[in-house]
Amino acid sequence: MSDPLFELTSFQRDLLYVIAGAKRPSGQEIKTELQSSMDEITHGRLYPNLDTLVEREYVDKGESDRRTNFYELTGKGRAGLHDRRRWENRYVDLSTEE
Repeated sequence: MSDPLFELTSFQRDLLYVIAGAKRPSGQEIKTELQSSMDEITHGRLYPNLDTLVEREYVDKGESDRRTNFYELTGKGRAGLHDRRRWENRYVDLSTEE
């Protein structure tokens, strides 16, 4: 089975994971969450990648108010993350302690 998430960059997959773990996060909330684990994320990096996820139908984009958008996984996005996790688990079993 081909994993459609292979077409995404690692940053785009990270965005999906953050969106999946939050309830309708704004772009700023996604940025803040990611920056807790990585270097500064610019507006020019974040929003084009979110737009790509919307265009590829992994994420829906809605409007919280006139100035703020929210993002949430689509069924395709959730299924893609599930398939990706299953693929990762074939190669790395983190459930056992050494």
